[in-house]
Amino acid sequence: MQVSKEELLHIAKLANLKLKENEEDKYLINLQDILNFANIVNNVPVDKLDITIGANEAKNVFRKDEIEVFEDNYALLQNAPKQENNMFKVPKVVN
Repeated sequence: MQVSKEELLHIAKLANLKLKENEEDKYLINLQDILNFANIVNNVPVDKLDITIGANEAKNVFRKDEIEVFEDNYALLQNAPKQENNMFKVPKVVN
């Protein structure tokens, strides 16, 4: 697929890229290569392939959500930058 220099500059403007004049040719070639590869991928014949969602049949494995008592709270809180009432103290993130 051929991309004109004007199209490249328009795309660069939309992406807020500031291309130098000596970079335009390099970016033009790279963009054309990417679009050519996308065109190849889009034209791969997939008629006779089975429908798949993933590469394997693995499913989400969930564990039972159980409360466990942690015995060594002192060791747990050792790495806390701030702590209060035996808990991690974190900055407020919602007004």
